[in-house]
Amino acid sequence: MRGKLITLEGGEGVGKSTNLSYLEQLLRAAGHELVVTREPGGTPLAEQIRALLLQRSEEPLDELAELLLVFAARAQHLQQIIRPALARGCWVLCDRFTDATYAYQAGGRQLDRNHIALLEQLVHGDLQPDLTILLDAPVSVGAARVARRGERDRFEREADAFFERVRATYLQRAAAAPARFRVIDAAQPLDAVQQQLRTAVMAWLEACA
Repeated sequence: MRGKLITLEGGEGVGKSTNLSYLEQLLRAAGHELVVTREPGGTPLAEQIRALLLQRSEEPLDELAELLLVFAARAQHLQQIIRPALARGCWVLCDRFTDATYAYQAGGRQLDRNHIALLEQLVHGDLQPDLTILLDAPVSVGAARVARRGERDRFEREADAFFERVRATYLQRAAAAPARFRVIDAAQPLDAVQQQLRTAVMAWLEACA
């Protein structure tokens, strides 16, 4: 039986790293063999592409080149990590996936969504997440958290208007696919966020059983 693909999504400063670890604990405690990974990245080559995407450079990265690099990393990740794990029955928990591309490149960068859809079909066809957890918080909340972390990467330096478009696109996608998405209010204190996560994931696991 094919494993399940679970993705964690959200803008900057919503607490994905902390809550990815919490989700991993929940899923392992439920008895599932699990591969935990991230995008862009997940393999040595894809991690090199991630570094190109995140680092600041004297040469501006063209928006189309950025989009193609994202999908190049994803193609490698799918082939080397995600598809083999799912095929052997493992569950995969992935920090971001193609919803992030729609949010950041279509929403934030305002690239043509049809181009992204074509690349999505080419790279992973009908493979879609079984469950997507969207951590949502106002842009001002996320920005304040990022500022406390110190040094910011190339994406974290974008203007608030960029992140407002990212957030709006995420919420639009969640509204369009309510069976797949669970939206969590990530502006709350961590214990309240994780209580929401636990409730949502446990209900979904029961429905899958």
